[in-house]
Formats: sequence, C-alpha cells, structure tokens
Amino acid sequence: MTDSALIEAADHAARHWQYDIPGRLDRGGDEYMRMMSRMLLDTFNPYKPAVIEWPKLDDEARQRLISLPIWDIAVQTEGKARLRILAFAQRVTAQPLREALERMAFEENRHKEVLSHLVAAYGITLAPEPDYVAPRDPEWAFMVTGYSECIDSFFAFGLFELARRSGFFPPELVETFEPVIQEEGRHILFFMNWITWYKRRMPLWRRPWFLLKTAAVWAFLVWERIGIARDVNGTPQDANFTAKGSEAVAGEIDPAELLDICLAENDRRLSGYDPRLIKPTTVPRLARIGRRFMRRRAPRRG
Repeated sequence: MTDSALIEAADHAARHWQYDIPGRLDRGGDEYMRMMSRMLLDTFNPYKPAVIEWPKLDDEARQRLISLPIWDIAVQTEGKARLRILAFAQRVTAQPLREALERMAFEENRHKEVLSHLVAAYGITLAPEPDYVAPRDPEWAFMVTGYSECIDSFFAFGLFELARRSGFFPPELVETFEPVIQEEGRHILFFMNWITWYKRRMPLWRRPWFLLKTAAVWAFLVWERIGIARDVNGTPQDANFTAKGSEAVAGEIDPAELLDICLAENDRRLSGYDPRLIKPTTVPRLARIGRRFMRRRAPRRG
C-alpha cells in the first residue's frame, strides 16, 4: 500500500467500528466493559507528531492562527488530562479497561506533542507551563477531565467545521489536524460508556454518593466556564473559549447557526461506532433546548 492509502485506511478504521459479539449486552457486565475498551483500542490511529508535515502558511493565514487565544490553555489542558487519566488507570486492575485508559492517556499526551510541534512550526510563543501534579482524588480528576471533554469537544467539532467552511485555515492545515479532533470524539464516547458501566457495577448504597459527586463535577465545570479562572501566574484568564474561538474564526457568527453546526458535527463524528455504545447526551440536549428559543439571522448582504 502507498503512504496515502495507509493513512486513509487508518483514518477510516478510527471512525468506523463494530464489536464482533452480536446481541444485547448487560451495561454493567464484563462483556460491555470489553466492548467499550476494544472500541478505544481498535480505533487507535498510529500517526506520529514528529513526522507531521505542517503546511506552509502565507502571512495572513499565519497571523490568524497565532492570534487565536487558545494555545496556552490547550497545551496545558492536554498535559493535565494525561496525568489525571494515567493516575486513574493505575487504580484499575480489570483488563482491557486499564489498557484502554493507558491508551487514552497516551493519546492525550500525543495531542500535547502535536500542539507543541504546531506552535513551534509557526512561531507561536507560549507561556511557561506549570508543574503537572498528580491528583489526590484520581476518580474526581478523571471525571472532571471526561465531562470537560464532553463540553469542549461538542463546541470544538462545530468550530473546526466552521473554520473549514469559512476558509479561516487552509485546507491542508485542517486535514493535518483532523485526526486530533476525531480522537476527542472517541474519548468522550469511551468516557460516557465507562460512566454507565461504572454506575451499574456499584452497590446501591454507593450510587447516591456518586450522583452527588457527578453533580459537584458539573457545578465545578459550569463555574469554570462562566467565571474567571486564573492562570499559573495568577493573571485572570477567561476559561470559556467557545465565544472567543467562534468570534476569531468567523466574526460575529449567529449563535443559532453555530449550534446547528455543532449538533450536526457531533452526530456525524459519533455515528460510525457500534450503536450499542452510549453517546454523550447532556451537552447536545441542552444545545437543542436552547436552540428552540433562537432564530437564525438572515444572511448578511455582501
């Protein structure tokens, strides 16, 4: 096979997957755990950040890229995610669940490498990275990472497609970064099925506490996105990059149009996997509710 054929085959395998055991599976059973774990392991895309050929950008395109207010927090988020997932994986003994978690941590670290190579290739200056400290409560940290990715990926899917449609990024750069975006879709799919399986395995007396813990995670994430977070130097920094990203990519975009794109992309990116796997629903459901109260603005002339 040619290099392009190998890349195309790996990309297809990362987006389409069916478990080889048919029939209904108990969502709290070992076979269900094996299914969600095999999904993450079997759809692994073996690209290497060090050999990615970043396309040459003209001055205007490069300026648009480096002006995006996301690079510092993006690199740091991936670094934290890798450590949190790995810390939780070390508590898991069941196979192949532990292997899948370790693979997920590896991919988060690879995302950080991709971003590091990207900013180096285009001369983007980053703030100094903080020390990444292992979490005291690995389960809490894993849940914060998983639910945070469910929020961020939903909007990232839409903003990435918006960037492609608007020509904000050259097509070559969009295609180069595409595998990273799809990997986030696999991660949130795996996480939501782990949540379902994990709750089903719990004794009944533990479930109310876990529900309270889940609510606390969501409360923390909502505060983080509507409030002001502080960066490693103590400087106020907006933690909500959805509005900033959409404004940078397409100016004053219609919020209804953005939600429509996010919903369509979320469905498209998660449609190729075994239908027995549970897809994230909270953020898409909230988006659909909000969308009912919005009207799309008429296209602007010119």
